[in-house]
Amino acid sequence: MTLAYRPGDAPLHGLDPRAKLALQFGFAVAAFAHTTPIGLAALTPLAVAAPLLAGASPLDALGEFWLALPFLVLGPLAAGLTLGPPWIRSDAAFHAALASYRVLLVLLVAAAYVYSTPVRDSRAAVRWLLPGRLGQATGVGVALVFRFLPVLQSDLAGRRNAVNARLGSERSLRERVRLVAVGGLRRAFERADRLSVALRARCFAWNPTQPPLSYRPMDWLATGVGVTLTASALV
Repeated sequence: MTLAYRPGDAPLHGLDPRAKLALQFGFAVAAFAHTTPIGLAALTPLAVAAPLLAGASPLDALGEFWLALPFLVLGPLAAGLTLGPPWIRSDAAFHAALASYRVLLVLLVAAAYVYSTPVRDSRAAVRWLLPGRLGQATGVGVALVFRFLPVLQSDLAGRRNAVNARLGSERSLRERVRLVAVGGLRRAFERADRLSVALRARCFAWNPTQPPLSYRPMDWLATGVGVTLTASALV
């Protein structure tokens, strides 16, 4: 699977992108403000429900970030180890584990947004939030990232499968990472060069016609939830 928009009629698909951005922002602020066992436990149901409301499973959403998962798992272990007695600092490992879990929850909500929001709608929402040339440039960047990221994910997965098919699984972890990373970076630069040529050939416009955006009752409800989450960070 790739982290990209999935057409459907799930609840999040019907929301205005600005309302979904408010929800995502509020959740992230609340997660960083309440990085405690109780706070993260309260936010976990919302994070797990987000992909479901976008028509996907939480496991699918987690699978999109397989590159980051090892760092989230090993981070607390690395933070807790010391070079001398007592060798393991449980308090440092515990706080690092909370931080890793917080990032995991934020990633779930971010995946739900990407699954349920077309790229054009995301660009229009950014243009609305940041008017003028800044909004145009930022909107272009957002659109290119959302369109380019699934392609890069597919390239990395293909590179990893090719390495494994050539008995790469028998090599050391460092060697496998080097082969996949170097090949993936080279492929990314090649795609970036072709993308630049393709944009110029198609007379790329900085100010295209944007899809209409309109708020409905459910959008106001979602925005209210986002505002409430943001306000909870100040309590």
